[in-house]
Amino acid sequence: MAKKITAIRRYKPEIKRGRTLQMPDVIRDMTRSTGLSQGEVLHVVYQLQEAILTANHAGQAVKIAGLGIFTPVIRMDGSLDMLFRPDVEMLRQLNDPTKFHAEILNKSNIGRSSEELIALWNADHPDDPVEG
Repeated sequence: MAKKITAIRRYKPEIKRGRTLQMPDVIRDMTRSTGLSQGEVLHVVYQLQEAILTANHAGQAVKIAGLGIFTPVIRMDGSLDMLFRPDVEMLRQLNDPTKFHAEILNKSNIGRSSEELIALWNADHPDDPVEG
Protein backbone atom coordinates (compact mmCIF):
# COMPACT_ATOMS: atom_id res chain seq x y z
CA MET A 1 0.00 0.00 0.00
CA ALA A 2 1.22 3.45 -0.89
CA LYS A 3 1.74 6.17 1.68
CA LYS A 4 -0.23 9.42 1.61
CA ILE A 5 2.93 11.46 1.16
CA THR A 6 3.82 9.46 -1.97
CA ALA A 7 0.49 10.28 -3.59
CA ILE A 8 0.62 13.94 -2.61
CA ARG A 9 4.20 14.39 -3.84
CA ARG A 10 3.33 12.76 -7.17
CA TYR A 11 0.28 14.92 -7.92
CA LYS A 12 0.89 18.25 -6.16
CA PRO A 13 1.58 21.30 -8.31
CA GLU A 14 5.22 22.31 -8.43
CA ILE A 15 7.50 24.61 -10.34
CA LYS A 16 9.81 23.05 -12.92
CA ARG A 17 13.05 24.65 -11.86
CA GLY A 18 15.96 25.55 -14.07
CA ARG A 19 19.54 25.53 -12.92
CA THR A 20 20.39 27.38 -9.73
CA LEU A 21 22.06 30.71 -10.39
CA GLN A 22 25.49 30.89 -8.82
CA MET A 23 27.24 33.97 -7.45
CA PRO A 24 29.05 34.80 -10.74
CA ASP A 25 25.67 34.85 -12.55
CA VAL A 26 24.12 37.15 -9.96
CA ILE A 27 27.15 39.44 -9.91
CA ARG A 28 27.15 39.66 -13.72
CA ASP A 29 23.46 40.62 -13.69
CA MET A 30 23.98 43.18 -10.93
CA THR A 31 26.98 44.80 -12.62
CA ARG A 32 25.01 45.16 -15.85
CA SER A 33 22.06 46.84 -14.13
CA THR A 34 23.91 49.04 -11.61
CA GLY A 35 27.18 50.12 -13.17
CA LEU A 36 29.03 48.78 -10.13
CA SER A 37 32.15 46.68 -10.68
CA GLN A 38 32.27 42.98 -9.82
CA GLY A 39 34.54 43.77 -6.87
CA GLU A 40 32.15 46.40 -5.53
CA VAL A 41 29.18 44.03 -5.74
CA LEU A 42 31.14 41.26 -4.02
CA HIS A 43 32.24 43.66 -1.29
CA VAL A 44 28.64 44.75 -0.62
CA VAL A 45 27.43 41.13 -0.51
CA TYR A 46 30.14 40.08 1.96
CA GLN A 47 29.58 43.17 4.12
CA LEU A 48 25.85 42.44 4.20
CA GLN A 49 26.58 38.84 5.20
CA GLU A 50 28.87 40.05 7.99
CA ALA A 51 26.30 42.56 9.28
CA ILE A 52 23.58 39.89 9.38
CA LEU A 53 25.84 37.40 11.18
CA THR A 54 26.98 40.00 13.71
CA ALA A 55 23.40 40.93 14.57
CA ASN A 56 22.23 37.29 14.62
CA HIS A 57 25.13 36.38 16.94
CA ALA A 58 23.78 39.04 19.30
CA GLY A 59 20.29 37.50 19.12
CA GLN A 60 18.92 40.21 16.84
CA ALA A 61 16.87 39.71 13.70
CA VAL A 62 17.81 41.83 10.70
CA LYS A 63 15.15 43.42 8.49
CA ILE A 64 16.30 44.61 5.11
CA ALA A 65 13.60 46.58 3.30
CA GLY A 66 12.80 45.02 -0.03
CA LEU A 67 14.55 41.76 0.83
CA GLY A 68 13.24 40.36 4.12
CA ILE A 69 14.00 39.41 7.70
CA PHE A 70 16.88 37.17 8.83
CA THR A 71 16.14 35.71 12.27
CA PRO A 72 18.44 33.53 14.42
CA VAL A 73 16.85 30.43 15.97
CA ILE A 74 18.14 27.56 18.07
CA ARG A 75 17.34 23.92 17.42
CA MET A 76 16.58 21.32 20.05
CA ASP A 77 20.16 19.99 19.79
CA GLY A 78 21.58 23.45 20.51
CA SER A 79 22.76 24.21 16.98
CA LEU A 80 21.91 27.58 15.53
CA ASP A 81 19.98 28.17 12.36
CA MET A 82 18.68 31.19 10.49
CA LEU A 83 15.16 31.73 9.23
CA PHE A 84 14.52 33.97 6.27
CA ARG A 85 11.13 35.55 5.71
CA PRO A 86 10.87 37.41 2.40
CA ASP A 87 9.64 41.00 2.29
CA VAL A 88 5.89 41.24 1.67
CA GLU A 89 6.38 43.39 -1.43
CA MET A 90 8.87 40.87 -2.80
CA LEU A 91 6.27 38.11 -2.41
CA ARG A 92 3.62 40.29 -4.03
CA GLN A 93 5.89 40.78 -7.04
CA LEU A 94 6.66 37.05 -7.18
CA ASN A 95 2.93 36.33 -7.29
CA ASP A 96 2.30 38.74 -10.17
CA PRO A 97 0.99 36.36 -12.87
CA THR A 98 2.22 38.65 -15.66
CA LYS A 99 5.84 38.17 -14.52
CA PHE A 100 5.96 34.42 -13.80
CA HIS A 101 7.01 32.43 -16.84
CA ALA A 102 8.29 29.11 -15.49
CA GLU A 103 6.46 25.87 -16.20
CA ILE A 104 4.15 24.54 -13.49
CA LEU A 105 3.94 20.77 -13.30
CA ASN A 106 0.53 19.30 -12.38
CA LYS A 107 -0.98 22.76 -12.89
CA SER A 108 -4.47 21.28 -13.16
CA ASN A 109 -4.18 20.20 -9.52
CA ILE A 110 -3.83 23.74 -8.15
CA GLY A 111 -6.48 24.20 -5.45
CA ARG A 112 -7.13 20.49 -4.93
CA SER A 113 -7.06 19.08 -1.42
CA SER A 114 -4.78 16.31 -0.17
CA GLU A 115 -7.77 13.98 -0.25
CA GLU A 116 -8.38 14.79 -3.91
CA LEU A 117 -4.73 14.10 -4.76
CA ILE A 118 -4.96 10.77 -2.94
CA ALA A 119 -8.10 9.94 -4.93
CA LEU A 120 -6.18 10.65 -8.15
CA TRP A 121 -3.42 8.30 -7.00
CA ASN A 122 -5.91 5.58 -6.13
CA ALA A 123 -7.63 5.90 -9.51
CA ASP A 124 -4.30 5.68 -11.35
CA HIS A 125 -2.86 2.94 -9.08
CA PRO A 126 -5.71 0.52 -8.21
CA ASP A 127 -3.15 -2.18 -7.37
CA ASP A 128 -1.32 0.15 -4.92
CA PRO A 129 -3.93 2.31 -3.12
CA VAL A 130 -3.03 4.70 -0.34
CA GLU A 131 -3.12 3.00 3.05
CA GLY A 132 -5.65 4.06 5.62
